[in-house]
Amino acid sequence: MSTQALTYTQYLKIDELLSLNQPQSDEHDEPLFIAIHQVYELWFKQILHELAAAQRTLEAGDTFASLATLGRIRTILKTCVSQLDILETMTPLQFNSFRDRLSSGSGFQSAQFRELEAVLGRRDHAGAKAASGTGMGMSEHLVVGSPARQRVEDAMARRSVWDSTLRYLAARQHAVPAEVLDRDVSTPYGGDERVQDVLLAAHRNDPEAGLVCESLVDIDEGMQEWRYRHVKMVERTIGNKPGTGGSSGVGYLQSTLFHSVFPDLWAIRAKF
Repeated sequence: MSTQALTYTQYLKIDELLSLNQPQSDEHDEPLFIAIHQVYELWFKQILHELAAAQRTLEAGDTFASLATLGRIRTILKTCVSQLDILETMTPLQFNSFRDRLSSGSGFQSAQFRELEAVLGRRDHAGAKAASGTGMGMSEHLVVGSPARQRVEDAMARRSVWDSTLRYLAARQHAVPAEVLDRDVSTPYGGDERVQDVLLAAHRNDPEAGLVCESLVDIDEGMQEWRYRHVKMVERTIGNKPGTGGSSGVGYLQSTLFHSVFPDLWAIRAKF
């Protein structure tokens, strides 16, 4: 018995996808605002998928698969940055025509972005607890016991991308200190001079490991670039007004700038 071939519309669930853009006003620009942020969430999901693969290949010692995946992540981050060019075609007047319809909604509530930060190495347990409180405008997705909140907590409890990288280096006979490899991965990591010495040696004597490290710098730079462009877009649109969702708007976003994901890789720049 023949079965009907899967169509493009069925495979991509086009009807369901298009139904998800539901503006809360009749303003012309609101569908654009919604579409861009929905696409961001799709890209965050894909980055998380790729980072998980990168951790597996790093810990398996597969340099070339790791490089390919890390390169893909960097390219996705470039796409995320370029989407801000589209959002910036919306003037402050156009955005403010529907801004009040966002109510407590805010990008600050993106559980996937918090999970992404945790996978890269951020350990903000206080922030995760605040996410379930009041006055922060946080999404119901991040309340205690929710699946999204659990994913963030789980990511902070397991090895980060940097921890996987250190294992990759150790497997290549680089002398990563045992106490760094065996540290409590749920605690913040701010860099270690002994690790920086290992990284310098890897760059000088192990070209493949050096390429992996530079690919991580690309991702770190991409994250910082996205944050900077996001700050400027918000400042351009609402100035110093408080943000939706109870955040401080530009002030909060500015506080996140120039926080490197992999501090050791930046610290060695002055030591070559």
